[in-house]
Parts: sequence; C-alpha cells; structure tokens
Amino acid sequence: MNYLLAVGASNMDVVGHSAQAVVPGDSNPGHIRYAPGGVARNVAENLARLGHRTQLVSVVGDDIAGRSLLVATADAGVDMQACWVLPGETTSSYVSLHGPDGDMALAVNDMRIVASLTPERLAPLATTLAAAQALLLDCNLQEDALAWLCTHSGSTPVFVDTVSTHKCQRIAPWLHRVQLLKPNRLEAQALTGLPLQTPDQAPAVARWLHQHGVQQVVLSCGAQGVFWSEASGAQGWHAAPAGPVANTSGAGDALMAGLMHGYALGHSLAQAVAFASACAALTLRVEAANHPELSVASVQHWLSAGSD
Repeated sequence: MNYLLAVGASNMDVVGHSAQAVVPGDSNPGHIRYAPGGVARNVAENLARLGHRTQLVSVVGDDIAGRSLLVATADAGVDMQACWVLPGETTSSYVSLHGPDGDMALAVNDMRIVASLTPERLAPLATTLAAAQALLLDCNLQEDALAWLCTHSGSTPVFVDTVSTHKCQRIAPWLHRVQLLKPNRLEAQALTGLPLQTPDQAPAVARWLHQHGVQQVVLSCGAQGVFWSEASGAQGWHAAPAGPVANTSGAGDALMAGLMHGYALGHSLAQAVAFASACAALTLRVEAANHPELSVASVQHWLSAGSD
C-alpha cells in the first residue's frame, strides 16, 4: 500500500511564448496555450507517470478550469479523492510570458484559493499523511497549513519545494522536519540570508540548512547545474542538461518528482539527482509543464543515450 502524497497548489497555466525578445510595455506577438499546472499537482502527475501510486491533496473552484484540472490529473494516474471542489471560488491560475529561448520573462499568479487548505479542512487526512511513504509540500500553502502538516505527518519524510523568494519563508520554522529541500538560487538566498552567486558559495548555503535540520539539500543553480548535499557530509555537483529548451516552467517540478522517485526506491542522493536531472531535461523539451511521455523507461533511455 505504499503511496506518495503531494499537498499544495493546482493551477491552470496560461503560458505565452513571444516570437522575439520580450519588449516590456508592448504587445508581443507569439502564441498562447492553456495547460494543467501547479507545483504539487505537477509533481504528483510526474510521480504517477514514473509508476508510483500517488495522491494529490489540493483545491479547485467549481469552474471550467477546475473541472479540467481534475480530469487531466486523474487521467495521468493520480488519485484525486482528496481534492476539494469549492463552489463560488476561482481555480488558481498562473500566467507566464516566455522569450524565444523558453526562459520565463514574467509571471503572475492568482492562488488565493489555496488558503482554503486550512488545518480544519486538512484534519481528516491525518492518518493518510502519517501512512504515506513520502510527503511533498509546496510553499504555496499558508503558514498555518504547513505547520499543521509538519506536525501531523508523523515520521513520514517531508520533501519541500520552496516555490518563490516570498513564500519560501513559510517553511523556515519547520526546517527540522524536512528530509529534502529544493530551492533555486534566489530562494536559497532569501531563506538563509547567505549569498549564492558563485558555485563556491553553495556549500555554505547547504551547511546553514543542515544546521537548521534539513537532511538533504538540492540547490537548483540554473546554468551552473544542481548542487546536492547531505547532512552526513556527502555533496557534489550535477551539470545542467544540454539540449533544446521549449519551456522552463515545469523543469523544477520534474526534478522534485525524480528526487522523490529515487528516495522511494532507496537510491543514494547522488543517484536520485542524476535521475531527477534527466526528468527535468526531458521536461524542458516540451511546452507543457509536464512531459506527457515521462516514464522510467524514457528517463533511462535519455541517460543511456547521453541526452540524444
């Protein structure tokens, strides 16, 4: 009955790709698409595609976007029984604008409905939390929800996506409950107060997080790659994936899913990072936040073929 549990945001992503360099304050020609998104939802879909029994705890509005998210995520293999549909509320939306290189130039999110995931609403799930093989929390959740989840998750290993420089502070009081933390460079700086401008600064950032209780740290440092570190002292770098980039918005969620996959199978952090980086590399190649053909086989093929 092993299962992985993801708690957090489910969004409808509205993604614009400019045909040329983005010009602020002007109308930029390009194309726009709608797709399921949200950190916890994306991670849950990726985990299901990697063959794991996965449950999502989230909330959507009783609108077209919400119903579409429920169907699309369930079709990907995720158990959606713990997702609430709230009449009169608007489903979370995430609007982003990307340049021709696929990198994000600007994003706006409306995630007010996530505040409906209160301790009172989550309370019936205490047994489900404690029985999970691992738990993913995203910092779109409010402080009181994160506190309740960390308090009532028993001995379940907690994986945390810090989401943004503003929201990452919400997990600060609960770092001692975190098995693995995955911030990007800016989020790590905001959380620790330490600089992370150059590769040689990464060990100090990881050391600060370990001193505050985090067992495993994976720092996403863009073109510099991924720095990983364990409280036991092991650490290393994994190079950034090479190849074409269609969209960067889902790569971090694919990375987290790969890390949880490795943990669930008992792999070392170094092994998990290599697998997870391949998940991210594959996801970078598609315009959606999730690769529709992500699987263990496709990742292993990517690794064995040298990213061909």
